[in-house]
Amino acid sequence: MNTPQAGIFALGTASHTYLEFDVLSPGCGPKLVAEISALREPRTTVGGVNLVVGFRPELWSQVAPDRVPAGAHGFHTAVVGPDGFTMPAAQHDAVLWLSGSAYDVLFDAAHQAIGAVKDLASVAEETSSWAYKHDRDLTGFIDGSENPSLIDASDAAVISAGQPGEGGSILLLQKWKHDTTAWESLPVDQQERIMGRRKLDSVELDNKPSDSHVASTDQDQFGKIFRRNMPYGTVTDHGTMFVGFSADQRRLSTMLESMAGLRTGVRDALTRYTRPVSGAYYFVPSTESLRTPH
Repeated sequence: MNTPQAGIFALGTASHTYLEFDVLSPGCGPKLVAEISALREPRTTVGGVNLVVGFRPELWSQVAPDRVPAGAHGFHTAVVGPDGFTMPAAQHDAVLWLSGSAYDVLFDAAHQAIGAVKDLASVAEETSSWAYKHDRDLTGFIDGSENPSLIDASDAAVISAGQPGEGGSILLLQKWKHDTTAWESLPVDQQERIMGRRKLDSVELDNKPSDSHVASTDQDQFGKIFRRNMPYGTVTDHGTMFVGFSADQRRLSTMLESMAGLRTGVRDALTRYTRPVSGAYYFVPSTESLRTPH
């Protein structure tokens, strides 16, 4: 079995940076894959920084066509619900996710990485994230209550041995901007019905509404994923960086369809207080594949 990139499961890191790159020209794609894959020895951290790299599935297939997961594809078409609610497609060619104990070390590592690929790609998106009250998002609720334990996380996130792309994972990266003023105007019990959980301890409601966030993203129905979500932004412009890993892309895309109301006709109630402003899928290869991307 090939080994997944260790940073996927490196919990407890307080500071995060996400860099998304676009190639400067089509011919730069394979060179970009090689350059980003060589940024560090894939099984270790560098200077206290975890690095996770991923590529647009179609780009990865140019350099390793026999190591592309079945059904993997970029986020090239917006998800539009029956009422017009839209999850935009904002696919880029590569992503570098850096995490560590403090932003200063991430800054240096990100600066060096950008310099290493400057002749091949430009930075299309840069987002910095940070931990909020240990494990809560900016709605005040605990994030990741349904996450599998680290013992079981690889079963949810990592493609199994013998399958194309084994040891790798599909990453869904989305930036969700919060309407904090509207959210904070709600009484706590209404917030809890929207979430489908109690705010204090994250216990799932027995009588949760069918359009609650928990019901709309039921992993028992759609399949298990492993989330590494983090808050992002400033006091006046902020939200949640959704960072979801899965062994099967369909689990992720089906959840998005459900949230948009495409499966039941009713969209996730939480989407009335937070909206996606970006969306991309990346294939995160195994460490062995990164060593020999060609």
